[in-house]
Amino acid sequence: MHTAEIRQRWLDFFAERGHTVVPSASLVSDDPTLMFTVAGMVPFIPYMSGLIPAPYPRATSVQKCIRTLDIEEVGKTTRHGTFFQMAGNFSFGDYFKEQAIAYAWELLTTSEADGGYGFDERDLWVTVYEDDDEAIEMWKRIAGLPDRRIQRLGKADNYWHTGQAGPGGPCSEIYFDRGPEFGAEGGPAVDDSRYLEIWNLVFMQYLLDDVKSKTDFTVVRELPKKNIDTGLGVERVAFLKQGVANMYETDQVRPVLDLAAQLSGRRYGANHDDDVRMRVVADHVRSALMLMADGVTPSNEGGGYVLRRLLRRSVRSMRLLGVDAPTFTELFPASRDAMKAAYPEVETNYDRIARLAYAEEENFLGTLASGTSILDLAVAKTKQAGTRQLPGDTAFLLHDTFGFPIDLTLEMAEEAGLTVDRSAFDSLMLEQRTKAKADAKAKKTALADLSVYSDFRAKGETVFTGYEYLQTETKVLGIIVDGKSVTRATTGQTAEVILAETSLYAESGGQEADAGTIIGKGFELEVLDVQKPVKGLISHRVVVRSGEVGVDDAATTVVDPEWRRDATQAHSATHLIHAALRQVLGPDAHQSGSYNKAGYMRLDFNWNQALSPETRSEIEEIANSAIRRNLEVETRVMTLDEAKDLGAMALFGEKYGETVRVVDIGGPWSRELCAGTHVASSSEIGLINLVSESSVGSTNRRIESLVGIDAFRDLTTERAIVSQLTTNLKTPREQLPDRIAELLASLKAAEKRIAEFESAALAQRIPQLVEAARTANGVTIVREEVGSLRSADDLRSLVTSVRGRLGSAPAVVALAAEVNGKPSVIVAVNEAARERGVKAGPLAKTAAGVLGGGGGGKDDIAQGGGTDVLALSAALDAVVAGLRL
Repeated sequence: MHTAEIRQRWLDFFAERGHTVVPSASLVSDDPTLMFTVAGMVPFIPYMSGLIPAPYPRATSVQKCIRTLDIEEVGKTTRHGTFFQMAGNFSFGDYFKEQAIAYAWELLTTSEADGGYGFDERDLWVTVYEDDDEAIEMWKRIAGLPDRRIQRLGKADNYWHTGQAGPGGPCSEIYFDRGPEFGAEGGPAVDDSRYLEIWNLVFMQYLLDDVKSKTDFTVVRELPKKNIDTGLGVERVAFLKQGVANMYETDQVRPVLDLAAQLSGRRYGANHDDDVRMRVVADHVRSALMLMADGVTPSNEGGGYVLRRLLRRSVRSMRLLGVDAPTFTELFPASRDAMKAAYPEVETNYDRIARLAYAEEENFLGTLASGTSILDLAVAKTKQAGTRQLPGDTAFLLHDTFGFPIDLTLEMAEEAGLTVDRSAFDSLMLEQRTKAKADAKAKKTALADLSVYSDFRAKGETVFTGYEYLQTETKVLGIIVDGKSVTRATTGQTAEVILAETSLYAESGGQEADAGTIIGKGFELEVLDVQKPVKGLISHRVVVRSGEVGVDDAATTVVDPEWRRDATQAHSATHLIHAALRQVLGPDAHQSGSYNKAGYMRLDFNWNQALSPETRSEIEEIANSAIRRNLEVETRVMTLDEAKDLGAMALFGEKYGETVRVVDIGGPWSRELCAGTHVASSSEIGLINLVSESSVGSTNRRIESLVGIDAFRDLTTERAIVSQLTTNLKTPREQLPDRIAELLASLKAAEKRIAEFESAALAQRIPQLVEAARTANGVTIVREEVGSLRSADDLRSLVTSVRGRLGSAPAVVALAAEVNGKPSVIVAVNEAARERGVKAGPLAKTAAGVLGGGGGGKDDIAQGGGTDVLALSAALDAVVAGLRL
């Protein structure tokens, strides 16, 4: 049974039983405490917690999930995969425990011919929470299970909650007995390798509080509406139904594994380490494919960093299999073909995915080359020091700065006859992870308790009127101060205000929130920000400028008309730049992010090279031509499928509901899904001035533009600068570039002549400095202040030249100068002095201490600096004193 069929049988089974089929949400989670969707129930958490009323009484989905916490275990076990599919059925106050058990048993044991999964009842075991006698009775009655195949387990195994105060409850897990060749008899409580969990039924029936750990929490009361949340591991069912040993050998993963074996010339099953590497490649390529299909791009932070790590681990694993050449051009098409039956978007978006993946592989192969060079130097330095162990901080630097995998460092160090201080490396990694966890915890703690919004959201969605009106009469539904619902807010207080209707735009889709006020009888509120804390609810963060506002008060929202006008200009300008980009560069130049506010727009797009000045000018001209043509801006509301049929662009990373808003500028030339505010016709934008184009990663570029009056003001500023230059240089405007180039050439030539004169002058000072040498404790010392120099390089050159003139006897040269207004001391020691134990580094550090700074260097030459120019003489005295010790 193919994986896609397992998925479809699930959806069909529950759809026939009154469940709404909910498409998989994006792998990029809406939950601000999560980076990715890590479980099938994540998109439904707001409904289960009661934060948002559920739009349906029962639902089913097959959710795409990503977990990378156990990434090091991938390939080593039958169960650990970074990408997986979780099939779930959910009830929101509808059916409960008995029906959930009945559905699970029916689907698992119904024959394949009749639409089920066809598992033999004799192979199925269940576990229940130790006190859940009700579930045990139901399993016996509904499934006819004997006592020996129902096992009681504690909270650690059979109780579910989110880790925070909220809903939770006991769960019951269904296991498949793989047979005696996989482990000991005795059920899941004895061996969870032989007995494989395939389905978890969570009975969310309690409100929990004071949640300290998985097992330490307080049950407050029963929920008024009990929920069902179940999850079946699609990959686990797949490898059982396909008769293979693990998830990596299933039909959606095995093609990449086989191709990795073919490219490496190694046979899968012949060597354990090679098998693990092939599984890593197969798993990570699939995960990366699915992440990029959901709009994630490689970067050094957030989800982009996880994606980059998956891609680089794939390259590393192929390298460990003996393949140094690029392989993604073959591996990714194989994964695409395996996944497209279940997820057609991987084929639809493959051109973009391929460009990102191939560029990342090319960049990382270059990184491996540079990292290898750095590692070679570190190996040579380690051997020169007479040790056989590469320092852990060197391995960490390679890993953290250059993305150089530790396994590769270990392998290459071993080839050079060295070990790596792995404990030091692991300590540094632990320190980094601890910091990251602390940062994540701080972020999670900083988030407001969203449950405060649940009562307001239960009254319905906030009605946004701002597309048609700048003012709207409304009613105050709620006031929140310091995260708690209150009845009033008074002058000077900062609060969140929930209204029934609002004309103020909440930040979303890259558009900054509106500026404005909320007024009513006896009060005026200045709007600081407008956000959507939960889906369907708009919250206004305000400061009470005068009076007192209370719940149920009548109010009027007033948008700042100039702010809104400039904001709509900027957002519509973003659409024009996007359309112009695609017209010039082609459809691969796809928007990956945007930000716009009054007078300014920024657009990120997928592209891996800088735009030439000519290309930038062409994009800018096309966008401004669209403004001149006074194109009509039309907005329509329709279903997502209708919008896609029209060719409307759905931007990667954005979340869309079943009903969407389509914005056309000039018909199909610019047609995007967008909930932002826009001008009525393109001429209202006024002017777009493209001021910057830069890199925001190896595969992304950024365009920044000023819009409307801000664009005009910037151009007038430039005109004033040009006018001043033409006056000062007495040159017509059109000749300015040649004149400035001529002046720069003259300046460069003059600087070169000055440098030559100064170099000659320094050379003439060398004999005088050598004559000034004196001897102390058998060491010849040159200690002099040499005035002001252009650069530290000049001082260094002088020091080494003097040292070279002092002969073979032990000698130390310490010269001080003022370089660009700051004190600098350089100490040089010849070989004979070093043999007597004199080292330049400590001497320079001593001098730097006197100067109020720091310093150091090698044994033969070192440098120190600081802030106190007047202390140069004292610093040199400290060097001489150091020689006498």
